[in-house]
Amino acid sequence: MSDVQDSFSAVTGRIRKKLIQAQLEALPAPRSDAVLCPVCERPIPPCQQDAHHLVPKSHGGVQTVVLHRICHRQIHALFTETELARTYATVEALKQPEEMARFIRWVQTKPDAFFEKSRKSQRLKSRR
Repeated sequence: MSDVQDSFSAVTGRIRKKLIQAQLEALPAPRSDAVLCPVCERPIPPCQQDAHHLVPKSHGGVQTVVLHRICHRQIHALFTETELARTYATVEALKQPEEMARFIRWVQTKPDAFFEKSRKSQRLKSRR
């Protein structure tokens, strides 16, 4: 790779742009089988995939969806298992609350592999 970079440093202008463009075109195309997060609708890198039970296992749930780890953690930071089972048992229902919609708008501006620790909501903290 350093040989390629050295050859670019000697070339300028249109020729350099054409060489760079040729290298970019030679890169493999993005995988079409990438898993999309149903919450934020971004591709999920394999290292950031988490399975989420739409109805928690403690409430008899078996169906799972694959989510970004950050989206999954945010769901559990905002909602109790009882709320998830009763009110938010679908992806569409999970997207409706304002605090979740705000999170989705924010996370959609981040790179696909972005991760940041989620904090429990004050509402859940006060329930203890």
